[in-house]
Amino acid sequence: MVDITPELPGERQVIQAYGEGRFRISDVVHEGSVIVLPERTLAWSAPPPEAMTVESLAAVLEAEPRIELLLLGCGRRAATLAGPLRQALRARSIAVEVMDTGAACRTYNVLAAEERRVAAALIAIV
Repeated sequence: MVDITPELPGERQVIQAYGEGRFRISDVVHEGSVIVLPERTLAWSAPPPEAMTVESLAAVLEAEPRIELLLLGCGRRAATLAGPLRQALRARSIAVEVMDTGAACRTYNVLAAEERRVAAALIAIV
């Protein structure tokens, strides 16, 4: 696993490492894909990026306080997100950035350190 531990304020989740089908987030190892919210991390049955729906990202949409930016980590490579899903997120005032999982982990930590309302939906790299 690649260690990327930054210093974050308060009880914010911090992604410390990723790879080998798992993540280490705030000193807890999570097997498989996850959704990282500022205050908690959830196991996620991630569909392929092209098959994602509003329902598959319900945890992000229902988060309180509201998420402003979603980072979608698609595994080893970035993928294309379906137009209707992008539009549905935009309608809820959630911006989305699609990238590989490693980049999403690093970007999440930077934005979380800035105390932004960011979430990361991360497909595990095996």
